[in-house]
Amino acid sequence: MLSTNDSSPQGAPIALPGAGSQALHDFLQQYPRLMVLTGAGVSTECGIPDYRDTRGEWKRKPPVQHQAFMGSLATRQRYWARSLVGFRAIEEARPGPAHHALARLEALGHVTALVTQNVDGLHQRAGSRRVIDLHGRAEMVRCMGCGSQRMRYHVHAELAASNPAWLGLDAAVGPDGDADLDGLDFSTFRVLDCTRCGTGVLKPDVVFFGDSVPRDRVEAAFAALDAADALLVVGSSLMVYSGYRFARQAAHDGKPIACLNLGRTRADELYDLKVEASVGETLEQLMMRL
Repeated sequence: MLSTNDSSPQGAPIALPGAGSQALHDFLQQYPRLMVLTGAGVSTECGIPDYRDTRGEWKRKPPVQHQAFMGSLATRQRYWARSLVGFRAIEEARPGPAHHALARLEALGHVTALVTQNVDGLHQRAGSRRVIDLHGRAEMVRCMGCGSQRMRYHVHAELAASNPAWLGLDAAVGPDGDADLDGLDFSTFRVLDCTRCGTGVLKPDVVFFGDSVPRDRVEAAFAALDAADALLVVGSSLMVYSGYRFARQAAHDGKPIACLNLGRTRADELYDLKVEASVGETLEQLMMRL
């Protein structure tokens, strides 16, 4: 373990203002080429809620399951109604301090790849180029029949035209750009079929729970990890295996792991350094030290 602040036992998280960025700076000086793995915590400062609390527990009901979405019209009606109302949280979001800091870190040559579990596209908008969207991109919609793709904006416009009564509802939004509309009757909500093949189910081009991450993305991420000196986890509890596997592989390969995250993570016992502090502020301080 790298050293922590004097008031904490060896191996405890760093939380004092400034101490975390100094420890990350020292880690980067020792391991200058990082694979960065990010989660919802990098986007909370942009108005997109995260999934879990500091204990790693769900803050709200778990997201829709892939099998339920594909097998149930009622589930798709509920999903698209909530999305029509709540997706503005992702559409209106802008990159935050963490995104910009990580883009600058890449520009300095310190990032072999940025593997993100997020689907909001904010890393690219901040200027990161070596991005692997592990779970896909929320602004795209794919037909599960013929494979054709459409921009989600256009799908939402058609949904709005077909379901005008659902517009203007005021509700809290969730991490996936859905809205808390529990208690409403979704049975009259009209969902769309693919305009190309006429029958295919339209689904956001993201990996839902219960689905598998495409093999090429996983292989690209493992290759980036292999090329890196170390792994840096930012804003993720790693409770989902699709992200946790990279921490496990790094530990297996003897690669050092640093983590910047508020709260417990699934890989706490694997880290050489853990910093519990504000993600955006700490990364900005790190960049000022470089």
